Amino acid sequence: MTVQSASRRAANRAAIGARTLRTDRWWLQPAVTFGVLFSFIVYATWAAFVNEDYFYEPYLSPLYSPCLATGCGSVHGSHGVPEVGVLGPWWVISPAIIILIVPLGFRMTCYYYRKAYYRSFWLSPPACAVAEPHTKYTGETRFPLILQNIHRYFFYLGVILNCILTYDAVIAFRDHSGKWGHVGLGTIVLVLNAIFLWGYSIGCHSCRNIIAGRLNHFSKHPIRYTLWGKVSWFNRYHMQFAWVSLIWVALTDLYVRLVASGTIHGGWV
Repeated sequence: MTVQSASRRAANRAAIGARTLRTDRWWLQPAVTFGVLFSFIVYATWAAFVNEDYFYEPYLSPLYSPCLATGCGSVHGSHGVPEVGVLGPWWVISPAIIILIVPLGFRMTCYYYRKAYYRSFWLSPPACAVAEPHTKYTGETRFPLILQNIHRYFFYLGVILNCILTYDAVIAFRDHSGKWGHVGLGTIVLVLNAIFLWGYSIGCHSCRNIIAGRLNHFSKHPIRYTLWGKVSWFNRYHMQFAWVSLIWVALTDLYVRLVASGTIHGGWV
């Protein structure tokens, strides 16, 4: 198409001054998305800097796992999670600040979350068929958005973190004396947290691509094809797992915090 024909075509279009002709409540979804994400950011930031009430044997908050601080294992008790101890007395702030780098990076570079916060925080665009306020578009080709391409590496780190949180859920089946068979409300909370996180991670687009994304002939790789089909099911519900896992992580930390601080009392914890 020549420049002249393009300009003639543009001149024949109707001059619509409205931002959108949509009559439905198109603003509701980005508004709700903004509210949930902003609430999680506020809560997670507060919980990460508090640096207390994150353990009640045998329950450990996912925001503070693994146990990075020196002496953390002794504080948790002999039957708690193992101490990594890479942060000595010189580390004066909460170890959760380091731990949150992995899930934060994983979710911020996630393909679905990009759509969610691009629309809700940056209005780029706020909804389909709604004009955005930005006059220039460069995509993800420049800094800092070009860093979105490291999503796959955050996926690898996220899998490691999921394994640690799964171990925490298994440890939750031991009581204060170290005997197996303990099942409390916290045990169920931690198990569900691990399940939701695995569901979100397995459904990741990068995971689907890693398993069989570059195969030209599925018939020559039956095992990988089968795994690809299983992962594709999780990918179909990636959005649902993204929200459920995000909210449940916050609720898990809140539950452990309420029990550890003595706010929640009772025998079945």
